[in-house]
Amino acid sequence: MKKITKVALFSVLAAAFGSFAFAGGSKDTGNTVTIGGIFPLSGAVAVYGTECKNGIDLAIEELNAAGGIDGKKIVLISEDDEGNPEKTVSAYKKLTTKDGVKIIIGSLTSGCTQAITNLAQAQKVLQIAPAATAPAITDAGNFIFRACFIDPFQGTVGGKFAADNLGCKKAAVLYDVGNDYSSGLTDNFQKSFKANGGTIVAVESYATGDKDFNAQLTKIKNASPDVVYLPDYYGTVALIAKQLRAQGINTPIVGADGWDGLTSNAGDEVLNGYYSNHYASDSTDPAVQKFVQAFNAKYSKDPNAFAALGYDCVYLLRDAIVKAGTTDSTAVRDALEQTDGDYVTGHLTFDEKHNPVKSAVMLELVKGDDGKLTTVYKATVNP
Repeated sequence: MKKITKVALFSVLAAAFGSFAFAGGSKDTGNTVTIGGIFPLSGAVAVYGTECKNGIDLAIEELNAAGGIDGKKIVLISEDDEGNPEKTVSAYKKLTTKDGVKIIIGSLTSGCTQAITNLAQAQKVLQIAPAATAPAITDAGNFIFRACFIDPFQGTVGGKFAADNLGCKKAAVLYDVGNDYSSGLTDNFQKSFKANGGTIVAVESYATGDKDFNAQLTKIKNASPDVVYLPDYYGTVALIAKQLRAQGINTPIVGADGWDGLTSNAGDEVLNGYYSNHYASDSTDPAVQKFVQAFNAKYSKDPNAFAALGYDCVYLLRDAIVKAGTTDSTAVRDALEQTDGDYVTGHLTFDEKHNPVKSAVMLELVKGDDGKLTTVYKATVNP
């Protein structure tokens, strides 16, 4: 990727500083396209929000350096919801009333995202969720989109991969009974694993916030599974994996996109671990390679799936705004429905419920040449 010129850099910085000027009540002027963003930039899942915003910032920087959208600079006004649905609602109200935005990217987790979908639909605010995978997200109506595939597909992919690719016959599941994400993945993993010839030998649960899983893991060990499914977010999975390995359970462990973040928040206990995700950073696809190189140049690290999904959201909106010829949320919605193109996370179209139709990949957690945890592409599963 070419280095940004001083002129282009000045334009990007001007756009960034412009976001402060809009804080008193922003609406698009003749020279800007204003987009709202809601992310968990602090709190338990800050890795998701920070990486997603990094991807969005990179996309906006690229587009603004190339002239913006039809000559208009893109301005992002972002809010931190800390992964708390109540704060998501407060952020939404601030963006739509004080800042006057009509297009929002966010939030990241399903609970936070769903907290504002009915509001967005009622007020005709176009909302695109980068990574909220719960099926009900888009039930609110036709102003709600997402860039990620949904939990039933992830659970199905995990079950099929464990049975077919890993050759496992007996699976155990340990999940968060109070988390819709975890519960939804569990249900669909079990159905898929059994449909592909496997047997579920143990299903154990815990409550959100639990730290000690040894009682459940003892039962799982006694059931002698040859794979354990752990459908939760990276912080909890890291804790479970340590206790699981300490009990001598050395089977493969399988999960979903909530595992993104494990490479910097876990150790050897997650080796022999596999999870479904939205893209593979080691893909040979030219679009992926270009994105990874640009992200690495800007942030000195490889992007995870949340960064890729955030990046894609900006380009999806850019393409829809260009097609619509306006930033009117209804017109942009209509154009977005007609999406049929290639993005970093794959070729994408939307179904009738505004869920993307695209492939999933399975990643394996391994140690890189530098001794640090990383992921490598393992398999692709098509819808």
